[in-house]
Amino acid sequence: MIEHAGHLPGLNREALRWREVSHSAWGESVAIALPELDEVQAAALCAHVRDNARARLKRMETARIVTAIDAAIARLLDRSHPLRRKAEHLLPIVTGYDRETVRLGLTGYLKTFRKPQLLRFLAEDFANPGVLDGFQPAPKGGYLRAHGPDLLLHVWAGNVPALSLWSLICGLLVKAGGVGKLASAEPLTAGWFASLLAEIDPEIGECLAITWWKGGEAAAEPIFLRAADTVMAYGGNETLTALRARLPITTRFLPHGHKIGFGVIAREALDSRKTPALARLAAHDVTRYEQQGCYSPQMLFVEHGGKVSPAEFSRYVAQELAALASRHPRRALTHGEAASIAAWRGVQETRAMDGAVELLGEPSDSWSVVHVEAPEALNPTGLNRTLKLVAIDSLDEVPALVAPYRSFLQTAGIAASPERLFRLSEQLGAIGVSRIAPLGRMTAPEAGWHHDGRFSLLDLVIFTEIEQSAEAAAEGFAPYVD
Repeated sequence: MIEHAGHLPGLNREALRWREVSHSAWGESVAIALPELDEVQAAALCAHVRDNARARLKRMETARIVTAIDAAIARLLDRSHPLRRKAEHLLPIVTGYDRETVRLGLTGYLKTFRKPQLLRFLAEDFANPGVLDGFQPAPKGGYLRAHGPDLLLHVWAGNVPALSLWSLICGLLVKAGGVGKLASAEPLTAGWFASLLAEIDPEIGECLAITWWKGGEAAAEPIFLRAADTVMAYGGNETLTALRARLPITTRFLPHGHKIGFGVIAREALDSRKTPALARLAAHDVTRYEQQGCYSPQMLFVEHGGKVSPAEFSRYVAQELAALASRHPRRALTHGEAASIAAWRGVQETRAMDGAVELLGEPSDSWSVVHVEAPEALNPTGLNRTLKLVAIDSLDEVPALVAPYRSFLQTAGIAASPERLFRLSEQLGAIGVSRIAPLGRMTAPEAGWHHDGRFSLLDLVIFTEIEQSAEAAAEGFAPYVD
């Protein structure tokens, strides 16, 4: 059996060239056929999406688009639906994550895009979402109208299941014709979603395409890059820099690079009653998708002075990671990932011999926890369930310890009293942290959150403004004027 990826309206699938790739995990394999378009096919696809977006999507009421997305998500949430069953079967094989992690992760993530949440996306970025449908009165006078791009190119990366849906849905909400470049590590969900939308609302389906090419090498890539009005891209900073250099100077570029997450545990959160649950939440954030997402914590800063010491809290977290290892086995590592963990553990083992750190977990375990009593600056770990806990005397030390990674900061998970939460959040916001979350929710952003401190929808649009003076001047040409 071969699973064909993508969604290619207007093209004859039989005339396309397909690259077959194989994925294996958990004793099963699946072959996936990825579409490889030539220059002519790429140009035809872009023209089809752009023309249909102008003729159809731009003229739709936003409510119709929201309804269609909600219906597609409802089917993907329905575990009896054929596509949901296919997702639960194939995504663990493709990504390597265990089936229960995929099942729970999909459900939690997809709920972000139900109708009430989509309305929150719109309300978060637009004081009056009606500006997407027509001119609306502006508070200062005059009228405003928001326009999404005719062609929005999504360049996705990573192997977190369904992550592509975030930008894809944001593009649809602003009525942008969309072309998505699949990530080789998870090339299925975006195409499934687009096909569902096409089934539910065929006109929307003609305004959305999902394809694949090998970045930087495919002959068709320049066609896509020149055709797009706006490019939203995910990946490492080097990849994004290279992509920016290949774009026309007039193309709007919205990059989302790698980030590093961390957590902060205040002394008031550390007592015998709260600590076990808190450790469980922290372990969940570490385990979910193996720290591959930019939200995942790699270090925890734990304050002295609680009834449970930082060293004791480290052991609680280690116990929870050990328990999760049996319920949610870690996916098979690539050679590079295994080498990264081995190198990171090697450094920690050397320091442990000198008594500088406490290393919990054996090399054969699927997790590692390091506890350090002396304050240390934020630093990446080996990922894939590797965590460092750093003891601090005061929460006020944290901003200086994470500031060296300012350009990579995004999510901080904080367990503290309300007063200290706001004080620390002020300090962290000043050095670039854009999202504060509780432990256990670091890997699950709320609907409408400001990705990297920016707008999910507002950054995608341009505004047309009818000035108040233009409206007044028009009065002079009305047929009812003498």
